[in-house]
Amino acid sequence: MSTKYIFVTGGVTSSLGKGIICASLGRLLVAQGLKVTIQKLDPYINVDPGTMNPYEHGEVYVTDDGAETDLDLGHYERFLDIKTSQSNNVTTGRIYYDVISKERQGAYLGKTVQVIPHITDEIQSHVLKLGQSGNYDVVIIEIGGTVGDIESLPYIEAVRQLRYNVGRQNTLSIHLTLVPYLAAAGELKTKPTQHSVKTLSESGLQPDILVCRTEQPLDETIRRKVAQFCNVDLEDVIESIDARSIYEVPLLMQEEGLDKRVIEKLKLETKEPNLDNWIGFVEAVCNPSGEINIALVGKYVEHHDSYKSIVEAFIHAGAVNDCKVNIRWIQSDILNRKNVAEELKDISGVLVAPGFGGRGIDGKLAAVEHARVNNIPFFGICLGMQCAVIEYARNVCGWEDSNSTEFNEDTEYPIIDIMHDQKDIENMGGTMRLGKYACKLDKSSKAYEAYGTENIEERHRHRYEVNNNLRYKLTENGMILAGMNPERDLVEIVEVPGHPWFVGVQFHPELKSTVNNPHQLFVDFVKASLKHAKSLKLYKPLKKTKAVADKS
Repeated sequence: MSTKYIFVTGGVTSSLGKGIICASLGRLLVAQGLKVTIQKLDPYINVDPGTMNPYEHGEVYVTDDGAETDLDLGHYERFLDIKTSQSNNVTTGRIYYDVISKERQGAYLGKTVQVIPHITDEIQSHVLKLGQSGNYDVVIIEIGGTVGDIESLPYIEAVRQLRYNVGRQNTLSIHLTLVPYLAAAGELKTKPTQHSVKTLSESGLQPDILVCRTEQPLDETIRRKVAQFCNVDLEDVIESIDARSIYEVPLLMQEEGLDKRVIEKLKLETKEPNLDNWIGFVEAVCNPSGEINIALVGKYVEHHDSYKSIVEAFIHAGAVNDCKVNIRWIQSDILNRKNVAEELKDISGVLVAPGFGGRGIDGKLAAVEHARVNNIPFFGICLGMQCAVIEYARNVCGWEDSNSTEFNEDTEYPIIDIMHDQKDIENMGGTMRLGKYACKLDKSSKAYEAYGTENIEERHRHRYEVNNNLRYKLTENGMILAGMNPERDLVEIVEVPGHPWFVGVQFHPELKSTVNNPHQLFVDFVKASLKHAKSLKLYKPLKKTKAVADKS
């Protein structure tokens, strides 16, 4: 069976959830025995999102091979339980960079380099290269932005060409659009969808399936109207109604028959779907026995997508522990030693989040100290781990001036320092310590207890590390260096002995947490936080709601 390509476009407005629809369709196809991957085509001119402000773009998702990518790749990995790579995220900046590099090398034999055919050919080559790289049955391609955007036009044209180049029988076009409900009129409106499909068709791409985002159910009349005016069959109008959880969307799409229509149109050979584990997970997410509050202390908390993978990892870990984790978003800028107890009251666990720069560091240090002194379960990730080390050096080791050279180059005790191979780097994009690295665990540590193995691999994104020349002071005063990189003798995990659960990690465990494999550290942290909540009567029991299986 030749590789099939499914192109997913969006219209009317951004943030309709193309990434979730792609991931949900992928989950359904994987459940039926197909080998699937997903690719994101981003229309911005940045080569990758690595240098973009979190307020602008949300978190940067890092793959095993060190690619800094769009956060939608996190959805792909979490839903499909696959590993993505550099090839799964392509930007306009990357396309133009590659084309200009080829032109400089004389690859075009003196021809005038143009959007068509050179840019569109390059886009097609990236799509086909991914499809051929892993012997995939299906490659789902999500095209960022909305139809009609100037930035998206080369991608739409490339898709139009590619559908003919690989054969129409091997491709499918799915268009995600909006059917808004106007409360004043008391009815759903199809005109935005009609205009969106018209715009797409004017670019030479007629959708085969329409997925309609809506807050209200689509009745037969609305479906027939959309089908008639958008030139699709009635059964190809798919309702995508708001769900309790994004993890419920695959089940809703199965009810609507999205996977069935895709399989029929592409003539795919599949097995009977097995979604029992997925249904069990969604049941655990939607019907937990109780809830606890965990503080997430960070500098970007106004924009929750800045910590998207952490949020999802808490959902996965909560399901394992039959517990809903309510995240208390704490702006680190407002925290200090005087108000930290009040701001963190009724909290069962504290996570100090990753980030860059000196803003809000004092607040993070106050949160670390509060958790350490009061025996509240603590989890520090990347910069959060570095803050834990700085706080310990100041308040336990007696180095009051201890700091990171990222925040104070003249500190007397640079307990956190820039890595040696990062000192002379001038270009910021793609030059950090990125991707998967090995770590060996201390068998007496909480980390080893969570992982259940001595040797692990985790993903990194940082320039600063624990200063090896000064780390002796930490161990002299009791801190455990619980995980070390064996190749370079770098500190990857620190713990405080005698504390119920105090773990800081230099890497990003949230990036590897999936539905089928919740990350062990998050599971253990939530377990410890749950125990703490029950001991202080902070745990709140919940009533069970209607079971997911009852809806099917």
